[in-house]
Amino acid sequence: SITIMDVVDFAKHVYKKIQQRENDISMLLLTGAVKDHEQYRHLVGEAQGLSFAKDEIKSLLESTAEDVEDLIRS
Repeated sequence: SITIMDVVDFAKHVYKKIQQRENDISMLLLTGAVKDHEQYRHLVGEAQGLSFAKDEIKSLLESTAEDVEDLIRS
């Protein structure tokens, strides 16, 4: 059976993957590696979606832990 810790571990894993992709996108944008306006728009849209998803995961984790920032980093 699935426990609350299984759900928390899954959420932490997904949160970290999202954070890594956000970092990757930031590096592309900051280093000028974007080839054209279309790719720029795509990356900005992806970053907005990732930010939304990360906020949602954080909200869900807040319902299970008092200090969600420490939980995510663990």
